[in-house]
Amino acid sequence: MSPSKTSGSLHDFTVKDARGNDVDLSIYKGKVLLIVNVASQCGLTNSNYKELTQVYEKYKDQGLEILAFPCNQFAGQEPGSNEAIVEFACTRFKAEYPIFDKVEVNGQGAAPIYKFLKSSKGGIFGDSIKWNFTKFLVNKDGKVTDRYAPTTSPLSIEKDIKKLLEVS
Repeated sequence: MSPSKTSGSLHDFTVKDARGNDVDLSIYKGKVLLIVNVASQCGLTNSNYKELTQVYEKYKDQGLEILAFPCNQFAGQEPGSNEAIVEFACTRFKAEYPIFDKVEVNGQGAAPIYKFLKSSKGGIFGDSIKWNFTKFLVNKDGKVTDRYAPTTSPLSIEKDIKKLLEVS
C-alpha cells in the first residue's frame, strides 16, 4: 500500500480513489494540499463541504488541491458506499476535488497516509483524529505544516493556504 520505510513526504504514498484505482500522490508534487476526513451525516457536513468548495474554487488555479477521505469511524456518520458518498458530495456540494476510498483514520486499521499525517502533527488528543473534518495542510514538498480541529472552518484557514501558495 505504501513504502515500508518511514516516509518523509506525503508524495511517497499511494492511495485508492473512490473507484478502487491506485493514485500515486506524487502527482501532487508542487501543489498545496488540504486533506480532510469527510462524512455525509455529521453536524459539520454542510458548513465544511460548502466552505471547502469555496476555498477550492478560489485557489485551485493557483495550486491548491483538496483531498477528501470519507471515514465512518465517528458515530457511523459515513455509512454509504463510495458511489453514494461521491454522489452526495458532488451533487449537493458541487465538490470538484478528488474523493478517495473510505478509510479508517484511527486504530489498528488506520490508513498509512493517516498514520503519516498524525505522526507529523499530533493533535491535542495525541495521535487520534478527534472527529469528522479534521484538516491537515501540506506544503508543496509533501510536508505537513498545520493541523486543524473539526470545528475550524475551511475559510478561516485561508491565510495559511495563501502563505503556502505564495499568493497575496
